[in-house]
Amino acid sequence: MAKIILHTPIKDEDIKNLKIGDIVYLTGHITTCRDVAHRRLIEEKRELPVDLKGGAIFHAGPIVRPIAGEKDRFEMVSIGPTTSMRMEKFEKAFIKETGVKLIVGKGGMGEGTQEACKEDTCIFCVFPAGCAVVSAVNFKQIIDRKWEDLGMPETLWTSEVDTLGPLIVAIDTHGDNLFEENKKKYRKTAEQVYAEISKQVGFIK
Repeated sequence: MAKIILHTPIKDEDIKNLKIGDIVYLTGHITTCRDVAHRRLIEEKRELPVDLKGGAIFHAGPIVRPIAGEKDRFEMVSIGPTTSMRMEKFEKAFIKETGVKLIVGKGGMGEGTQEACKEDTCIFCVFPAGCAVVSAVNFKQIIDRKWEDLGMPETLWTSEVDTLGPLIVAIDTHGDNLFEENKKKYRKTAEQVYAEISKQVGFIK
């Protein structure tokens, strides 16, 4: 099976045939974007200082440090996904307003994000947790930073990445949701196991 690598700017046709469970990688630019940045755009109606049309965001609060001997230059030390459900209440409007095509995070997201991915052709992918130091290797350079007043974790860090992944498609452009489908499967399995165990221990009063 061919390795799927998405390049920014991402076009609709690049992602429309992807399905939940597919594994992709990203080459190009990605911007970290968490709770406060979402809130500023959606609730406070502040213009986002980064053009995300066709772009990618990472729900992450990275650790960065200045590059010794290079003025105003920073490097990525560690970057892992934060819980994406915290952004759920903003994400549908965020996707529609920014034109972002790829969202990377951790854990599932809900119906609003599902609807937005279907309506505006976007995908949500999960990045394996616990790999923050390893993933930093794929961040070749930090090329911009905005809203530094929010502090390091919430600053919009835009970086050049090379084959960032594996990224597992958790919500596709059809609105299918890997986490919700797995819940159905696991519930069914749990019911079967419960029924079998109940027969074996039914003598216990």
